[in-house]
Amino acid sequence: MGFTNRKVFITGATRGIGLAIAKAFKTNGAKVIGTGTQDANDYDNVCDEYFSADFSEEEQIRACSDFVRETAPDILINNAGVNKIEPFVDIDPNNFLHIQRVNVFAPFMLCQAAIPAMKNNGWGRIVNISSIWGKASKEYRASYSASKFALDGLTAALAIEHSVDGIIANCIAPGFTDTKLTRNILGEEGIQQIISAIPIQRLASVEEIAQFVLWLSSSDNTYIIGQNILIDGGFTRA
Repeated sequence: MGFTNRKVFITGATRGIGLAIAKAFKTNGAKVIGTGTQDANDYDNVCDEYFSADFSEEEQIRACSDFVRETAPDILINNAGVNKIEPFVDIDPNNFLHIQRVNVFAPFMLCQAAIPAMKNNGWGRIVNISSIWGKASKEYRASYSASKFALDGLTAALAIEHSVDGIIANCIAPGFTDTKLTRNILGEEGIQQIISAIPIQRLASVEEIAQFVLWLSSSDNTYIIGQNILIDGGFTRA
């Protein structure tokens, strides 16, 4: 899965799954262009270029989409996302719209920006990072699930429209993944409870997620199109 001479644009490339994806592409020869909300200097060893953007602000989404149009990546990975757990009747409409802006509107704008150059080249790969809560849902996840189900629909539609142009788009839906954020939110007791419900009896590693993203983004993937693929250790099947 060599990516020499391929440009990959990865949002949320500064931590967790996004950082692991950036490192994996870099190791395999790609030119990595990453985004995040933090100082670029901290990520010079991973990203060849870095664009600082806060996707909660529409102007910054539009600026980032202009940058994508200019850089014309071969591969686009929409990984940046936010979540807020709230009882349905207590959801602040502003919080709901904030989550949709980051998780749906930003990927929509970046896909629009990336597709023309991909179409012109006759080759492109788009992987949108969804979630198990974009395949199933549970209490307190209305805002987040709405965004991830929407991302799945967006991906399916653009894949159907543009696969004939050589552009292959898919979602992946990671389950519970061993990141610093997961451990901070759940704590050790919460993690053990989650693990007991996962058939394989462990969390996913960020490297496992990244390796599958690499394959979906490669020339080896020629016929998996418009899917939302679970990587959850069997959690949603148990």
